Amino acid sequence: MPEPMPASNDSLDPRKPQSEEGFSPFATDRAEGPSIDPADVARFSAQAAQWWDPKGPFAPLHRFNPARLKFVRDRAAEHFDRDVRARAPFDGLSLIDIGCGGGLIAEPMRRMGFDVTAIDASSENIGTARAHAEQVGLDIAYRAATVEQTVEAMNQGIGAGPFDVVLTMEVIEHVADPESFIRACSRLIKPGGMMIVATLNRTLKGLLLGKVAAEYVLRWVPAGTHDWRQFLKPEEIRAMLDGEPLSVTGPYGLAYDPLNDRWSEGDDVGVNYMMMATRAA
Repeated sequence: MPEPMPASNDSLDPRKPQSEEGFSPFATDRAEGPSIDPADVARFSAQAAQWWDPKGPFAPLHRFNPARLKFVRDRAAEHFDRDVRARAPFDGLSLIDIGCGGGLIAEPMRRMGFDVTAIDASSENIGTARAHAEQVGLDIAYRAATVEQTVEAMNQGIGAGPFDVVLTMEVIEHVADPESFIRACSRLIKPGGMMIVATLNRTLKGLLLGKVAAEYVLRWVPAGTHDWRQFLKPEEIRAMLDGEPLSVTGPYGLAYDPLNDRWSEGDDVGVNYMMMATRAA
């Protein structure tokens, strides 16, 4: 069995956060691109200061995060033949967190050894993420940018990428053009690398639990956070990536256990699920 993930207050040797490294082509922290949904960006920007409050509007993500982190860690360890019992098992590998929010995924990934780049369309989110990384002494390259900007900079040889691991976690259901977005994400995968996409399923169960219960009954997230019509079925994600030089697997379900108040990987993909794509070396 894999060893537990590093505790949240465990860190690598403190270093100054490298917030600007690898993003010299951008003169300002302004995200631009066709995938942006201005209403969603504004909604998350308004709550940016509360990302790290475990009892605030992002409390569900704090409870959800251990299951997401375990999934990423275990799949990456298997893919790259790394020992998760090591102090920094992914040292020497690069990772980009697309739609990073306040850094809830980026920081643990850095502690696991990844060289982390993290982007978000909200400059407010990036400000919160940078400030928190600096407080805990983690060097994470944060930037307010879209995936399209990042791909363009990479192609011009003036930006970061490609990456061994590409993550986009609960983001695709918030963008204006999900197919263009996910194809752009896939182009950031280094040969031999992998991508993990997490989202919600457009099923009746997804509507009842992921939308109605989460927003109006349990009040886990503010009303209006999700639009069920933007949830995606696994086969739709697979079709969006058709034609890209990738091998796509999944879906892998994540389910909530109300008795123990925890999330874990399982066979139920009716609400939350992940897909994985790998590029040949």
